[in-house]
Amino acid sequence: MSPVPGYVAWCLAGLLLCAALLLLRRPAARLLRLAFRSSVGLAVLALFSQVGHLIGVTLGVNLINALILGLLGAPGFALLLMLQWTLR
Repeated sequence: MSPVPGYVAWCLAGLLLCAALLLLRRPAARLLRLAFRSSVGLAVLALFSQVGHLIGVTLGVNLINALILGLLGAPGFALLLMLQWTLR
C-alpha cells in the first residue's frame, strides 16, 4: 500500500474544514455577536466609570460586567447597579 498523495490529503482537509464551518456557522455567529456586544458593554462601563463618581455610583470595568451587559443589555446595567447598591 502506498501512502495517500499530498494533494488528496489537502483536499480532504479542505473538505472537512468546509463541513465544519457549515456546521458551526450559527454558533460562531452568536459568539461573534456576543463578543461585539460585550466590547460595547466594556466601552460603556469605561465611560460610566469616568462620570459615575459624580453621582456616587461606581461599577468595575471588567470582563464579567462586560459579559453581563453583552448578554442582557440595559436591564443588565440596571442589574449591576442594583447589585452594587445592595452589596454596599
